[in-house]
Amino acid sequence: MTSLLHFIIGALVTALGGCYYYYTQAQNNTMSDEAKNAKSIYDFTVKDTHGNEVNLEKYKGNVVLIVNIASQCGLTKNNYQKLTELKEKYGERGLKILNFPCNQFNSQMPEGDGEAMVCHLRDAKADIGDVFQKIDVNGKEAHPLYQYLKHKQSGTLTSSIKWNFTKFLVNKEGIPVERYAPTTDPMDISKDIEKLL
Repeated sequence: MTSLLHFIIGALVTALGGCYYYYTQAQNNTMSDEAKNAKSIYDFTVKDTHGNEVNLEKYKGNVVLIVNIASQCGLTKNNYQKLTELKEKYGERGLKILNFPCNQFNSQMPEGDGEAMVCHLRDAKADIGDVFQKIDVNGKEAHPLYQYLKHKQSGTLTSSIKWNFTKFLVNKEGIPVERYAPTTDPMDISKDIEKLL
């Protein structure tokens, strides 16, 4: 009985391992050359909410928290409030929060870029840091930055972003060192931020 159980467990582990291998190979094949060749987040250029190009090298030497945000999610109010608190607490010590609006999860980020986004955040009293253009974080059209982040810090079972407010913590060298679930309260990341500062 015990040997049969060991055999079944071994077969399951082998099967899952094979599935994971082919999944990661598929993920690597959908990564852009930019994401594959990147050494840090500093190798990426993104667009701010007004369409201006921003080279992420401007954040060199800072601890960075990258978040995919949404306006109409059940997690929005708490995350906006706590991200604002994080910025107030650590902003002058070198924490930068980079926010990427994303409409891929139940269309919960309907606001447009530019003034519409600025007005939304102002009305929500969300002083959450730098805000960039709306992007995809999953699928073939996922922004290369997010392809890189997911490659460096895989999630549970798959590397896909599961929902709004997934958070990536990046050290002063531009390397993603931790990934947090959407339900992780931003203030619970404080101890990890302090270690990197």
